[in-house]
Amino acid sequence: MVDLLRHGWPPGTAARLYRLLKYLVYVLLSLNIWFFLQEELVSATHAATAETDFFTWVQLFSATLDTAAWVLLLLLFELETAVIPDERLVGKTKWTIHGIRLLCGLAIVSAFFGYFGEWTVFWQASLLPQPACELVDQGWTVLVDFDNFTPLDSQLCQTMGPDTVLVTGLERVIATPAALDSAYQLGLVDVINSGAWILVVILLEIEVRLQLWGGVPRRFQPLFNTLKVILYLTLAAAAVYWGFEGEFLDFWDAALWLFAFVFIELNVFEWQRELASQGKQ
Repeated sequence: MVDLLRHGWPPGTAARLYRLLKYLVYVLLSLNIWFFLQEELVSATHAATAETDFFTWVQLFSATLDTAAWVLLLLLFELETAVIPDERLVGKTKWTIHGIRLLCGLAIVSAFFGYFGEWTVFWQASLLPQPACELVDQGWTVLVDFDNFTPLDSQLCQTMGPDTVLVTGLERVIATPAALDSAYQLGLVDVINSGAWILVVILLEIEVRLQLWGGVPRRFQPLFNTLKVILYLTLAAAAVYWGFEGEFLDFWDAALWLFAFVFIELNVFEWQRELASQGKQ
């Protein structure tokens, strides 16, 4: 999404506060890469299998890959719109930025399939054929929630009833039906959230390109607005769901991204208004 921020904010204190807030959001989103990496390093130890292909690694570290790619895209937008002068966005510089943006887009799509693969892990479960206490001290763990595991010990095993299930898609992991269902739901929300963000960017990209080609036709603008409202409400609902489920990092990250995209939408609106006032629509 090139040129989304080219149409700046009024000079003075408001502009300085805006830049400060924007860079604070960038820093906080960058920190989330580290937090997701630490979380997924722990969960990866419980999902280790003999398979070590590319898709397996994407699935294990989908949130880290996804967040890193989105942050890099934001930084590229910042370079294009606020750091590098327009006259220098040509030649090798232009194509380098576009090439990195393409790689980021591929990473985001790969992360979507990683989320989907991670979700499918929780489709695979069977009733544990023996009492859980017989597995103590054999390297087994208990799925507490999505990406949250705890070692099986002599006290914990006594809380596992006859309906305990074996999560066959993970390595030596058992769970209660309630914990498995919660992980399944959280995995599904990850898939929906990732897909919604991809659709938001596609809509914004189409809107920007149409704007560059003479403006979005008026008959299509209500459709664009309706689709974006639906998608943003979906993203907000996912954030609220994570909040109620106690997934603070997911909630915090989603809230930050929604906040960041508010500014992008405002810049698109301001750009459209400026072009209309200049008689270009």
